[in-house]
Amino acid sequence: MTDLLPEEIQTMRDSVGRFMRTEVLPVMDAYEERGELPRELVRKAGAAGFYGCLFPESVGGTGMGYLAQSVLVEEIARHDIRFVHPINQQSGTCPTSVFLAGTPEQVRKYVPRFIAGEIIGMMALTEPGGGSDALGSMRMTARRDGDVYRLNGSKTWITMGTSSDAGLVLAKTDPAAGAQGVTAFIVETNSPGFSAKRIPTMGLSKSFGAAALFFDDVAVPVENRLGAEGEGFKIVMRALQSGRINVGSMARGIARGCYEDALQYAKDRVVRGQPLGRYQMIQSDIAEMAVALEASRAIMHEAARHMDAGLPTNRLASIAKFHCSQTAKLCADKAQQIFGGYGLSTEFRVARYKCYADLMFVGEGPANVQKILIAEDALGYKEADRHHGKTGLRQMGDEQLSERAGA
Repeated sequence: MTDLLPEEIQTMRDSVGRFMRTEVLPVMDAYEERGELPRELVRKAGAAGFYGCLFPESVGGTGMGYLAQSVLVEEIARHDIRFVHPINQQSGTCPTSVFLAGTPEQVRKYVPRFIAGEIIGMMALTEPGGGSDALGSMRMTARRDGDVYRLNGSKTWITMGTSSDAGLVLAKTDPAAGAQGVTAFIVETNSPGFSAKRIPTMGLSKSFGAAALFFDDVAVPVENRLGAEGEGFKIVMRALQSGRINVGSMARGIARGCYEDALQYAKDRVVRGQPLGRYQMIQSDIAEMAVALEASRAIMHEAARHMDAGLPTNRLASIAKFHCSQTAKLCADKAQQIFGGYGLSTEFRVARYKCYADLMFVGEGPANVQKILIAEDALGYKEADRHHGKTGLRQMGDEQLSERAGA
């Protein structure tokens, strides 16, 4: 996997790998057995700069950019896919939305604490029955009542929802306006009327599980509205592009983990007097995995470089996310076949990777939604990058945003 990454990104990648091997891997299984969120590990990761690549130093970030973020996320996922869960909440969709759309006061209050891992974030968009039309079919409402908005409704599949301290919640302030009537709010989960319930899942993390959220007349101060009423759609469009870079990089980390484990097993496992890797059918699987991995790396890094340059990226981010999720699925399937029955055993991590490979098809937009976006752009029916500029999407670390955030 030799590449031409800048030296500082390679150094960061090596540092992340050491952190995962020394801090996370020795204790993560114990947290899983207890079903406990490893808050201290999240804080350590925040202190080490894991969540700051997309943000300038004025808010506690490192300003290294999207390419660095992609490499970092892949390295975490490659070592232990479970610990990748906080990425979008601490450095992706949640703090990105506040940083891009928030007032200077909102940015100062929340973004540095998300980046540092001091508070656990969330992004609450999806609703029961909402499907891919999460904005247009949204039922959760926010009614202005003097100095507060009163939120009523529910959300589902919210990562770390039972453990979050604050985050972005989307609700309709104008139910008749479809997606244009959606408004974004920063909600603190200690607010009266808020509750969360863990959603049981098969093969996924118990420490970083998804949750259903319930809002029963939750009062949110007007100063916690993010942007103007009806701007929730624009805010989500900004957030999803960075989120797709993250999820695609997670998927590639899964693919790498499966590939590396399969390589080692094929070398060690002896069948009929010779290593498994000597058999042509196994070599065929290894070759397919290697080719898919290299292709996914090229596409993902290209999308990340476009983001760093402030170029339109919605189309490219969707292509990268789709291809990387396909690669994760391919490598997980091939690895499990190479492992045979052991691919179902908890002794190896292949079974866990396979469950997470399926998850990558869903996060930040299902695979079929990505295909529709990509195809309609190719056919000229609907330009994928039409929102660039209209939503205010721009390079995360540029001087204008840095000055506003530090104002």
